[in-house]
This record gives sequence, C-alpha cells and structure tokens, in this order.
Amino acid sequence: MSTPKPSPDEATLAHLRGLGRLLDGAIEIPGTRIRVGLDPLIGLVPVVGDWIGGVLAGYIVIRAAGLGASGATVLRMLGNLAIDALVGTVPVLGDIFDLTFRANERNLRLLDAHMQAPARQGRADLMLVVGVTLGVLTIVVGMVVLAGWIAAKILSALLG
Repeated sequence: MSTPKPSPDEATLAHLRGLGRLLDGAIEIPGTRIRVGLDPLIGLVPVVGDWIGGVLAGYIVIRAAGLGASGATVLRMLGNLAIDALVGTVPVLGDIFDLTFRANERNLRLLDAHMQAPARQGRADLMLVVGVTLGVLTIVVGMVVLAGWIAAKILSALLG
C-alpha cells in the first residue's frame, strides 16, 4: 500500500516550515534550551548578512501569499519582518534580538492560523490592520501638529 502524496499546498507548507526552522532554530546550543538558526548567524556578517536573511524571510512571505494568505495576514508577516529588520540594524542588540524574536517562526504561525481558519483569521487580521492604520495616522497627525507648533514658535521668536 502506498501512502497518499501530499497536496502541493501541504508540500509547500512543509518546505516553508523547514526553511523557517533552519533560519530561526535549527541548532540547540549544547547544555541549554536555546535554539539558534542561520538568520542570527548570517546576520553577524556586516551588511550582507542582514540582506541575505531578509531575502530568505521575504521568500516565506511571498510563498505564503501564493498559498492564499489574506492581504492582512501578509501585511502582519511583513510587519514582523520590518520589526526584525529595524531592530536588527542595531549592533549587538539586533543580533541578540534575532535570537529571541524569530520573525520567520511567527510568520509561519500566522500562515498556519490562516490556513486552518481563513475567515476567522481574516477578521482578526482586518481588525489589527485597522488598529495599526489608525495608530499610524494618529502619530502622523500628531507630528504634523507638533511641527506646525514648533514652526509657529520659531517664527514668533524671529519676528518678535
């Protein structure tokens, strides 16, 4: 008796899970419960390492979109990558952050949640995107108001 062949989606998910594990937690440090993957290790190579890690992480997001992940899920995945990249730019702290944040594993959990319950996950994603959008708009408006206030104070001081 032969075992049934996995569907293309299942094969892609297995491939992405393997890549995520390789990037975020393939090797256990002996004597500890800490796992490390290639992402923080290649991130130690100045400039190029972070780019390589970003390309591999981006590949996971692109393939997730190809599997039918909602736009909001993809946006959340890109948010994880943005956080990882932003903090990753800080020398030493960024490398330590890479060990703990594990953006690829987070993104695969988001993808798994979407694949298991697309409608429910889509609503949760939409709420998050709306919340983040409102938060960003609030910050931008606040910055514009603050810049206007500072400009008015400077003009007032210069013009008497």
